[in-house]
Amino acid sequence: MPSETFFGYCEATRHYVECYGKPVAFYSDKHGIFRVNQERPMGTTSGLTQFGRAMDELDIQIICANSPQAKGRIERANQTLQDRLVKELRLRGISDMQAGNAYLSEFRADFNQRFAVAPGSIHDAHRPLLKTDQLDVILTHQETRSLSKNLTVQYQHVVYQIQSNRPDYALRNAKVTVCENAQGEVTILYKNKPLPYTVYHKAPRQAEVADSKTLDHQIKSPWKPPTDHPWRRYGKHLDGQPLPEGTPNGAD
Repeated sequence: MPSETFFGYCEATRHYVECYGKPVAFYSDKHGIFRVNQERPMGTTSGLTQFGRAMDELDIQIICANSPQAKGRIERANQTLQDRLVKELRLRGISDMQAGNAYLSEFRADFNQRFAVAPGSIHDAHRPLLKTDQLDVILTHQETRSLSKNLTVQYQHVVYQIQSNRPDYALRNAKVTVCENAQGEVTILYKNKPLPYTVYHKAPRQAEVADSKTLDHQIKSPWKPPTDHPWRRYGKHLDGQPLPEGTPNGAD
């Protein structure tokens, strides 16, 4: 996945459960995506993170390791992959994410053929996805809101006006769930059914707080001027020779 975010883990989870079914549990570290690490968290009343809430709806338990040593098997596997996989990519001249992902299936098949060990039990604990497991809804960022008397709701500095054939009083102060997917598309649910809406008002976007991993992914490399840029000729003739002492910069 491009970055270690909620939607990145949702994409990886969708791919996994669609291929293998739902596991009984995920064994993870104590990253803030998996568990609430603050004593008094803001923005959550259930005590679960967004990812934790999604896994709870899928009936998948999250078990957080207490230390890196507790995840010895995966840490040893990561150490092997970070050495062997990098060398295989280098030998094949692969240096971008798309080509690397395309090669993974071939690498995984060869790796498993060499090092796979037969499990002690052939029982598969994965469970099939149910018809009620609507991944397009479950794997979204969700927040609970209350409709105003005018049937409006605010989310991320945007005011949404609910369009309904019901009398206004029927939905006043009703609890709705605002769902946002990875593409920024918003769905407003009332009793698990979507409500039609129009955008009533969109406020100017405010500065947001980003975690370090997301910020590192968004920041691009600093711009470097080309070799013929005037900045690179500072203090030199156009032919690249140094200027005589006392000559003003830029003079021939």
